[in-house]
Amino acid sequence: MRQSRPVAQIQLRILLIGTILLPSGALAQSRNISADHWVSTWATAQSLASGSGPGGGRAGAAPKQGPPPAVPPQNGPGQGRGNNPQGIIPPSLNDQTMRMVVHASLGGRRVRVQFSVALGASELTIGAAHIAGHAKESEIVPATDRVLTFGGKPGCTIQPGVLMFSDPVDLEVMPMSDLAVSIYLPKDTGPPTNHPVGLHTAYISKGDTTGQRVMPEPSTTTAYLWLSSVDVVADPKAFAIVAYGDSITDGYATTRDANLAWPTLLGKRLAANKATAHVAVVNQGISGNQVLRDGAGISALARFDRDVLSRPGVKWMILLEGINDINIRGRNSGPDALTSDELIAGYRQLIERAHSAGIRVIGATIMPEEGVPTASERGEEIRTSVNQWIRTSKAFDAVVDFDAVVRDPQRPIRIRAEFDPGDHIHPNDTGNQAMADAFDLAIFRK
Repeated sequence: MRQSRPVAQIQLRILLIGTILLPSGALAQSRNISADHWVSTWATAQSLASGSGPGGGRAGAAPKQGPPPAVPPQNGPGQGRGNNPQGIIPPSLNDQTMRMVVHASLGGRRVRVQFSVALGASELTIGAAHIAGHAKESEIVPATDRVLTFGGKPGCTIQPGVLMFSDPVDLEVMPMSDLAVSIYLPKDTGPPTNHPVGLHTAYISKGDTTGQRVMPEPSTTTAYLWLSSVDVVADPKAFAIVAYGDSITDGYATTRDANLAWPTLLGKRLAANKATAHVAVVNQGISGNQVLRDGAGISALARFDRDVLSRPGVKWMILLEGINDINIRGRNSGPDALTSDELIAGYRQLIERAHSAGIRVIGATIMPEEGVPTASERGEEIRTSVNQWIRTSKAFDAVVDFDAVVRDPQRPIRIRAEFDPGDHIHPNDTGNQAMADAFDLAIFRK
C-alpha cells in the first residue's frame, strides 16, 4: 500500500503531461486565431425595444417600437427621397431573403458578420447567409460572393437576447467600399430587431436568393433588420471610433444611399489621411434616443455595454446626445423635470465606464434648435449650462464644439440657414460635412 502512492503520483504526472501535450496543435491554432486583430468597420444600434413600457422592459416580452424622433424633418435639401428617413419595418419575414447594404470604413483581409436578437421577443432562424461586394441596387459582385457559416453550418438559430457572429471568411474589403449582406429567413421571424433609419436601400424577395447576383422583384426598405456589425481583420495598429448619439449622429436628415452622415464623412477624412487611414468610424446613433431614459431605443446608459464596449477594436468614443432629454423632460418644472446636473451626471457615468475599458471620450456640444416645437426657454438654459460644462470641465479627453460649428452667428440659439433642412434641428448634408470637418485628426494619432 505504501508503494502504491508513488506509482499513483507517477501515473498522475504522466496523465497531466499527456493532457498538456496532446492538444498542443489545437492550442497553437487557437493562438493563431486569437492573434487576428478584429476591428468593427461598420455597425448599427438596434432600437426595437422589448417590454410593456415605452422603449424598455423585460427581455422576452412583446416588442414595442419606441417613439419616432420628436420632430420629423420637413422637405428640404439633403433629405433624400421623401420626407421620412425611417424605413418601413415589416411585422415579420417568412421564406424571404433580405439583402442589406453597409458602407465599410476600414479595409481588411477577413470578415465576419454579427446578427442580433438583442431586443427581440422570439428566436430567429437564419437558413443561409452571404456577404459580397455591392454593385448597384440589389446587385452584388459575383466574384466577391462568400457563403457565411455558423460553427461550420450554413445556418443558425439565435435566441432572444443573443448576438451571434458568423464564422470568419476570407474577403478583401477595401476602405470606403459597400458590402451586401444577404440572409434567408425560412420561417416566420416575428417582429424584427431593427434599426429604422438605415439610410441605405435594402431589398427583400421571396425564397432563398442569398447567392443570386440580382434579387428577383424585390420590395425595399431603408431599415436594417437583425444586422448588428461587420468586422474585419486589420493591421495591428488599426482601431475604431464609436460615434454614440441620437438622430443627428444617425444621419436623420441626410440623403439616402449617399453616405453623408457626419460619422461616415469623418471616416472618409480619416481614410484619406495616411496618418489616420488605420482608423474606422462606426455609427451607433439611434434617432430619438435619450441619455437617461428609455424611449426610442433603450437609453444611452442602458445600451452602452452592447453598443460601445462590445465593438472590437474601439479606442475612442464621440458622445453627442442630450437634446432629446432636454426636449422631453427639460421643458417643464416639477419633481421629474430634467436638470443640467442630472444630464451631466449621466455623461460622467458614460465617461467613467469608457475610461474603465481604456476608451477615450470626445465630448460634443449640444447644437441649437430654435424653431423646434418642443424647444423651450428652460431647455435652452439647460443646453447652455451643459455645453459650458462640456467645454470647461476637462472631464473629456477632447472636445468637439458642434454648437459653434452649426449655430447662426447672428442668432446663436438657432442653426445656420444653410445647414437647416427645414426642421431646425437635424443638419443637412452640408451641415454634416461641416461637423465632420470640425475634428482635429491629430488627436486620433495619440
